Amino acid sequence: MTVFTLERGSAPLLISLPHDGRQLPAGLASRLSEPARALPDTDWHVSRLYAFARALGASMLIPHYSRYLVDLNRPPDDVSLYPGQNSTGLCPVQRFDGGSIYRDGQAPNPDEIAQRRERYWQPYHRALADELTRLRGEHGRVLLWEAHSIRAECPFLFAGRLPDFNVGTADGRSCTPQRQARIAAWLAAQHTYSWVANGRFKGGYITRHYGRPDAGIDAVQLELAQRNYMDEDSFAWLPDAAARLQERIRALLVAALAR
Repeated sequence: MTVFTLERGSAPLLISLPHDGRQLPAGLASRLSEPARALPDTDWHVSRLYAFARALGASMLIPHYSRYLVDLNRPPDDVSLYPGQNSTGLCPVQRFDGGSIYRDGQAPNPDEIAQRRERYWQPYHRALADELTRLRGEHGRVLLWEAHSIRAECPFLFAGRLPDFNVGTADGRSCTPQRQARIAAWLAAQHTYSWVANGRFKGGYITRHYGRPDAGIDAVQLELAQRNYMDEDSFAWLPDAAARLQERIRALLVAALAR
């Protein structure tokens, strides 16, 4: 069973898109609540948004399955990444609007959660770790870029409207100060999109776990507000808006990769 696609590139850059998948195993859709069957909390179109990165030589790691099956950006022991704040877990049971993902009595039990972790979570992370090792061996230093997107307004998760670009580096622990400074300088110099570093989103499990700047791995999460490239209600791709955003993300990645 193939649970992800890994495209190996030549640059010291691995783009991980852990919430891009939309597949569900047979029988799971019928257990979901009606609103959840549309998979509204997908990081919609992020692999399409980052398609340009192949021309930069980036490696791309793209899952096939929905985060409703298992969240690849949560720790395997399901410890909260944001203690005291509303969030979702390894095998989430709540949508981003606070509603239930499952019909009554259909949520996964501990045995099913363990099976999902083994069948879907672990292969993705083995591939991620192996690709980082390969790229670090070839280049000495590698950038792991965690590509995400979310509705600009999710009252269940955060108050108000999210900035357009939300950079997370685990409060500076997951990448070098120099890399973070280049990213912040580029964002400060542009005036099209609002931005924040280490605000509501500081980086999920992947950023925090794999980011080891002292070992040659810098990890950065970019959480994008979806309103800048898609219709948040219909999930439709907006070509003109997306093209403008892609140009900016590309320039940001080039700045982040500069030495």
